[in-house]
Amino acid sequence: MNRAGNLYGRICDTDNIRLAFYKAARRKHDRVEIIDFKRDLENNIRTIHDQLVHQKPDLGHYRLFNVHDPKPRVICAASFPERVLHHAVMNICEPVFESYATYDSFACRKNKGTHRAISRAQNYARSHLWFLKLDIRKYFDSIDHDILLAMLSKRFKDKRLMTLFRQILASYHTLPSKGLPIGNLASQHLANFYLSGFDHWIKEDLKISGYVRYMDDFIVFGKDKNSLKSTLEHIRAYLKDNLALSLKDPILLNRCSHGIPFLGFRVSGKRILLLKKSGQRFVSKFRSYEKNFTSGRWTEAALVSHMIPLVGFTKIADADGFRRETIRRFGVLS
Repeated sequence: MNRAGNLYGRICDTDNIRLAFYKAARRKHDRVEIIDFKRDLENNIRTIHDQLVHQKPDLGHYRLFNVHDPKPRVICAASFPERVLHHAVMNICEPVFESYATYDSFACRKNKGTHRAISRAQNYARSHLWFLKLDIRKYFDSIDHDILLAMLSKRFKDKRLMTLFRQILASYHTLPSKGLPIGNLASQHLANFYLSGFDHWIKEDLKISGYVRYMDDFIVFGKDKNSLKSTLEHIRAYLKDNLALSLKDPILLNRCSHGIPFLGFRVSGKRILLLKKSGQRFVSKFRSYEKNFTSGRWTEAALVSHMIPLVGFTKIADADGFRRETIRRFGVLS
């Protein structure tokens, strides 16, 4: 097993930190914290550089807020300088995570994402009769720091980088040595990586060809019900013994022809439909975006920038009529 080394100096490089600033600020240059950072850009870049060189990064300045999209979650937004630091780390470390990822992992990866995960699930639904749909109970809150650090040490041999990973993990916990904050770039990549060994075990040890994972939501496909029941017990044991994780109820075991609820859609071999809750959420967001525009809170450009990803989310589904009707009823620019 080859481990990546000599990465820390590249993370500290001021050109890398400057690139990290532009990534962290993308499409957000009108925000006060970014305007303030940019006002003294070179000194702020130098400050992050010096903190990294002396291995004393300024971490843990989280702003907490609640969202319901679609389920209630607490988002932990790091301070802007901290977000720049996270980008600086991932600029250099992301290729290492990517090199270990399996093909059927779709979160936090370039040229992957929700739509590709849905398409992959549909392809498997066409060639398999049964599916097992699973996700992890309180996933981000349950990630064990010591287990994660042991996994990282198998991929990285840079001692200073490992110290930085420890410092990032120590900046947040739900229980002692447990939990990652939802909403940070580093957390997303580390959480996705935490299940990468599980991906390899599924594909290489259990020899399961039909498998799709998007963060902690995953589907295992099979030819018959009994084999998937047996696979379920192996999965429970692996997650508990190796990752200190447990599965969330209910467990879904059914025929692919009945449709698979996955990432806001119902997927079968023939069709991809929006789940009812996804349709309701689309209408709610659409109406709130239009209200922001008509009230003068948003410019037309801001409205369009929000509408493009909202509408784009639904385009993989058989939902043309639903979109047209929503725009006809609530759209002010239609």
